[in-house]
Amino acid sequence: MALKAVILIGGPQKGTRFRPLSFEVPKPLFPVAGVPMVQHHIEACAKVPGMKEILLVGFYQPHEALSRFLLSAQQEFKIPIRYLQEYAALGTGGGIYHFRDQILSGGAEAFFVLNADVCSEFPLQEMLEFWQGHRDAHSFVILGTTANRTQALNYGCIVANADTQEVQHYVEKPSTFVSEIINCGIYLFTPAIFQHIGKVFQRNQQELVLEESSNGWQRAEVIRLEQDVFTALAGSGKLYVYKTDGFWSQIKSAGSAIYASRLYLNQYSKSHPERLAQNKPGGPIIRGNVYIHPTASIDSTAVLGPNVSIGEGVTVGAGVRVRESIVLHGASLHDHTCVLNTIVGWDSTIGRWARVEGTPSDPNPNDPYAKIDSETLFRDGRLTPSITILGCSVTIPAEVVILNSIVLPHKELSRSYKNQIIL
Repeated sequence: MALKAVILIGGPQKGTRFRPLSFEVPKPLFPVAGVPMVQHHIEACAKVPGMKEILLVGFYQPHEALSRFLLSAQQEFKIPIRYLQEYAALGTGGGIYHFRDQILSGGAEAFFVLNADVCSEFPLQEMLEFWQGHRDAHSFVILGTTANRTQALNYGCIVANADTQEVQHYVEKPSTFVSEIINCGIYLFTPAIFQHIGKVFQRNQQELVLEESSNGWQRAEVIRLEQDVFTALAGSGKLYVYKTDGFWSQIKSAGSAIYASRLYLNQYSKSHPERLAQNKPGGPIIRGNVYIHPTASIDSTAVLGPNVSIGEGVTVGAGVRVRESIVLHGASLHDHTCVLNTIVGWDSTIGRWARVEGTPSDPNPNDPYAKIDSETLFRDGRLTPSITILGCSVTIPAEVVILNSIVLPHKELSRSYKNQIIL
């Protein structure tokens, strides 16, 4: 069966909650558990038998880092991977509608659509088998998972028939409780979806003609799959939900990247044991799941883990303690520093005996259905305690403490800070 996959990677005005990290690389290339965020998606798609091509759709300008990444991913996964650039932000439905000819070329019978800002076990093969079991060639599948009642309001909520899993009702971010089954942002479509998106496009065009006073800033091409298409398809016998018990989380804020890293590192014990560091004579002390890039230089007295990812060319000195953190390439942690719940930016330096610490924004560990809260940066005029983020090329002097703070790139700090955004 000929299949394709489309990964929606968004563009520069999105990912604002991911700053200052998204200043340096496009968000989809941010490393989570040692590899670019979107590589996890590509890997999952490449494993599905019959996958002919993977398309990335977004409105980033052609970017050297993106081109390099796509080239190496093509070589690694032996599958054609292309980037299709939108001329503007067209929404989750508008982007695939705009490039429908490219998606359908080569006679794809079905195609996956994945949002780049989710981390998941990606049960694509299971979704495919579930869809094939329905025998309706024109039905579509949404991947769903269970959330708790309060958090479900932050997502697209799905009411489905308990026997057939047909979606009867779909509401994006409802104001009152609708269902505990939420949309994971991963879909399986057939070419028939374009007729439904096309109807929305025509309706938008007619409305724009009627509203000549709209100043021309609205575009008929901006179509949102969730609000515009799924809401209309629910109850028509065309839309089904495949529920997964596997891990799933959104990656909206930088704090959620550390949580996503933990989920992926956990999965590596089954999928990529070679990516996990082991305790070896003369090597650092490893606790739990840790990824260390082969080019990193780490003192044997350092203690790393659990949930630590160390990037390319990182230097870690004697007696350093790192836990629940991502250290990006070229960073240097001098002797006896302590780094907890922190993302250390590219080429940043932390001086001796300094302590850099954040507050984790993890889901409630006692609730199996809890999801990560997409925290607002401020609450009641104060910075919400969250993980600490150092932008690229930040220098932290020796013996200071940085707590729950965000430091923008290219800053040389001279003292300790707590609960600050350092501009």
